Amino acid sequence: MDLNRATIIGRLTQDPESRMTPQGSSVTSFSVATNFVWNDANGQKQEKVEYHNVVAWRKLAEICAQYLKKGSKVFLEGRLQTRDWEGQDGVKRYRTEIILENMIMLDRAGATGGAPMSFSKESPMADMTNTVIPSADKSTYSNQVSTDRPAEDEIKVEDIPF
Repeated sequence: MDLNRATIIGRLTQDPESRMTPQGSSVTSFSVATNFVWNDANGQKQEKVEYHNVVAWRKLAEICAQYLKKGSKVFLEGRLQTRDWEGQDGVKRYRTEIILENMIMLDRAGATGGAPMSFSKESPMADMTNTVIPSADKSTYSNQVSTDRPAEDEIKVEDIPF
């Protein structure tokens, strides 16, 4: 069994960049910073920042482009993918990205009374598409979109009035 899963909580380092592919699909990319804090051998607090490249496709890309901005705090789930290309100088280059599958806006003021909002991409393994799960509080939130949830609890992205 193989597993390719990335889960991070961090803040956007820049506004998302959105574009359309020649085939007409929306794609949005952005960078998220995460911090790692520890005490060294001398008891001094140390901190290291990691930067993660994130790519969202289709409806999830449109949502990211519309609602996220530099500084937004987000919970992201996806898979790692490394792509390569040859630069104009003839040197082969590599870039590892998180291909976004689920996104929760953690500091979205005003949305469902300040509660986090979750957005998911289409899942080929489920009968659901682009599901939003508003949460009354963090204790009731499930970070996995479940196909056994009753239909009345599901809200389609297309039905969101904003």
